[in-house]
Amino acid sequence: MRKAILTGCLFVFCFFNAGMAKEKTVTIKIIETSDVHGAFFPYDFINRKPQSGSLARVSSYVKRLRQTFGKNVILLENGDILQGQPLSYFSNYIDTLNHNIAADVTNYLGYDAQAIGNHDVETGHRCYDKWIDEINCPVLGANIIDMQTGKPYVKPYTIIKRDGVRIGILGLITPAIPNWLPQDLWSGLRFEEMVSSAQKWVKVLHEKEKTDVIVGLFHCGKEGGITTPNYMENAALSIAREVAGLNVVLFGHDHTRYCETLTAKSGQPVVCLDPANNAMTVGEATLTLAKQKGKWHVKIGRGQLVSMKDEPIDEEFTTKFKPFTDRVNDFVNQKIGEFKQTIYTRDSYFGNSAFNDLILNLQSKITGADISFNAPLSFDERIEEGPITMGDMFNLYKFENQLYVMRLKGAEIHRYLEMSYDQWINTMTSPDDHLLLLDAQTHGDAQRLGFKYFTFNFDSASGIDYEVDVTKPNGQKVNILRMSNGQPFDENAWYRVALNSYRGNGGGELLTRGAGIPQDSLESRIIWRSGKNQRDYLADEIRKEGIIDPQPNHNWRFVPEAWVKPAAARDRALLFKEK
Repeated sequence: MRKAILTGCLFVFCFFNAGMAKEKTVTIKIIETSDVHGAFFPYDFINRKPQSGSLARVSSYVKRLRQTFGKNVILLENGDILQGQPLSYFSNYIDTLNHNIAADVTNYLGYDAQAIGNHDVETGHRCYDKWIDEINCPVLGANIIDMQTGKPYVKPYTIIKRDGVRIGILGLITPAIPNWLPQDLWSGLRFEEMVSSAQKWVKVLHEKEKTDVIVGLFHCGKEGGITTPNYMENAALSIAREVAGLNVVLFGHDHTRYCETLTAKSGQPVVCLDPANNAMTVGEATLTLAKQKGKWHVKIGRGQLVSMKDEPIDEEFTTKFKPFTDRVNDFVNQKIGEFKQTIYTRDSYFGNSAFNDLILNLQSKITGADISFNAPLSFDERIEEGPITMGDMFNLYKFENQLYVMRLKGAEIHRYLEMSYDQWINTMTSPDDHLLLLDAQTHGDAQRLGFKYFTFNFDSASGIDYEVDVTKPNGQKVNILRMSNGQPFDENAWYRVALNSYRGNGGGELLTRGAGIPQDSLESRIIWRSGKNQRDYLADEIRKEGIIDPQPNHNWRFVPEAWVKPAAARDRALLFKEK
């Protein structure tokens, strides 16, 4: 077996029994993938080059395990599989008459159960309902409630029997979906708080189903995120500690590797695993059970994260799906326009950037809005000068968001930007300080990548001229000078603001915690929404213009420049290894 990329976690139950040497034992292998995001094949269809990881390598690993452990290998998928690569988009929205590719590849691997992730819900009922019907294994989500019946919309759990051992798999999803996605995508559903839901269903699994082992399959992060009086976005570790009876908690969503054995309040050890994203790693829990007085007990539990980097590609897998991948290659190679210069997301962290401002300007042109908001949705991408293809559009705009226009007061716009820059920019007290708000503990974090907060919440604006004083505290950083057309900016006036649907529904909390708009009031502020996803609108505009020369707007800047310029150069070198 290949070396695990992180130290494994282990617990041992000891049984003082004279006949222990003769006791019957069973070993169960539980493998988790999570947040695959379309990484089915060892090829990146966005950048059109080979990539590490992928389910093609996971397939080889699982086949080898099955040769050793047979049916005692349980393969679980933890959600966010329908979004991320052009092949997912192609299958979800273009090639809709055939089986979804996400269903076909997971059927090929022989998954035993799947959970649903927030990005799966993002595809809308038409897509994910069809996908659920096409999957051969149970799809789980105990806290996804059908509002008509009051019962789970999909199966809450499934029972898997191996060598006489009854294993319950409980599925849950983060309840924060209404903070990110328009209601039409999840119409007829509500999402219950995770801890109480877990308590309810674990009791059912113990008392009704008489399970010997319970595995949590939770599409949420370990802790934190959006926190309201009613729920936490990320509750995996809270459940592991507070809910008695769980043996293994498999989670994801936050794209951060995790492997620990925690002790629940009940005193029971719980193996907790998060393999992060893009099928680069799998979570692997190994349970050895012994039968005592007619009942199975977990004797040894071990968790590890196993890298797929050096796994061989399953050539049978890639050959089977080659007709589909050939069609996707034709799709991503379609030319839609031309850029006269190369643009970089990394420029967006240090001031105006041609990359971000191109999106802001196209949003304004499409909607006629007074002001436009956008953040760098990918940490470090570039689009080369020359021909622009559909594949490049997935670098320009990563997600299948809709485009909104909302009514916001000037003061709300101001507070919105204050929160954005407070998460983005350090409050400098000397010229030697960092410009950016960095955190050394997040260098290995696949989402924060050295920043304290998520970069996809670092919104800047077009349509207004403003300065950001990096020496000022939160609430005093942003000074809005004027509208970019020369008219005064009025904090009491109403403005039409273009932004994506993730932000418009409360994502990143810039509108709620920042601008101060109640969550339940956001819907009433939306005065226009796009009929298709934002990427398609951006692509249409690029086709119309044909040749584009992207340039920074130069409508805002960091001050004082004497401090900012050298600090920006230092931070740029630190983050991107630039000299």
